[in-house]
Amino acid sequence: MQDSSSRRKKIVRSVIFLAGLLGLLLWMSHQITDFTKKNGDMIQGRNKSIVEIQKEPENTIDVLVVGDSESYTSVSPLEMWKNQGVASFICGQSGQKIQETYYMLKTALTHQSPKLVLLETNVLFRNMKGVKGIQEEVIQKADYYFPIFRFHDIWKNMLLGRKYTEERYKGFTLRDMVQSYDGGQYMKETTEKDQITQDMENYTDKILELCREHNARVMFYSAPSPLNYSYRKHNAIQELADKKQLLYLDLNLHTEELSIDWKVDSMDKGDHLNLSGANKVTQYLGAYIQKRYELPDHRREAAYQSWQKDAASYVEKAQKRIMLIQDRGNSGK
Repeated sequence: MQDSSSRRKKIVRSVIFLAGLLGLLLWMSHQITDFTKKNGDMIQGRNKSIVEIQKEPENTIDVLVVGDSESYTSVSPLEMWKNQGVASFICGQSGQKIQETYYMLKTALTHQSPKLVLLETNVLFRNMKGVKGIQEEVIQKADYYFPIFRFHDIWKNMLLGRKYTEERYKGFTLRDMVQSYDGGQYMKETTEKDQITQDMENYTDKILELCREHNARVMFYSAPSPLNYSYRKHNAIQELADKKQLLYLDLNLHTEELSIDWKVDSMDKGDHLNLSGANKVTQYLGAYIQKRYELPDHRREAAYQSWQKDAASYVEKAQKRIMLIQDRGNSGK
């Protein structure tokens, strides 16, 4: 009898302890979320977008862009705003894994109701198999529900006064580096295809279901990148897109229409686009999605006056950077 009573007391104490710990984690997470929103300069680049999207006014973003570094170097939201008046935001991260894509979207969809999610497809080949995949799922879930884990080391920046300042425009930065790609034709037609694993397809299904729950359509796109894309990859992505009944735009097949000049528009020998290349992609992609998804033009709306102001600043600075890029490309530097 006493043993039974003692066990019950231990269980009650354990439950009280765990409840207290959970409450403490939730309180600390709430505090750290508020702090990061007010002190974005203390956040390192990889996590800036997840903070910045939460600072956007509710239900003002029509297009969310997700994926790894190919996403945030290929689409410029304020270039799209200038041309189409579409409100978009980049939620890409360097080396973003598919689990991160899912939880980034869950975070963004808490306060936003986009009409369209653009998924840059290089993330579909960042496979984490077996135990590593499970570990990444646990990490991302913990970071989502308890942001204190994601930002656990921000106190170091607070104490040291360390800041990570960047000129950022809705998740996009002005990259003016130039390193040409000289490898020639890389999209050589073939019937062969690379493999997208079942794990990746399963996570794609989770992303699609999440977006359906929030009435957001999903479109695949591939940014021009000779180092990351081939016709074998194109075939694999197209097969998955067809299976999931998604529209897929492979911009690697449209580099002539885009007027991509690999001597000028690449910042690192064909891996990523610089500002010049990103503007070309954005002009094409913006027109493409507006026509197919009937996205609203907000340029005359009072609620979007801050976008007009940001766009004016962006255009002025972008024009100067593009002139610099052209000079560097033409000089071969």
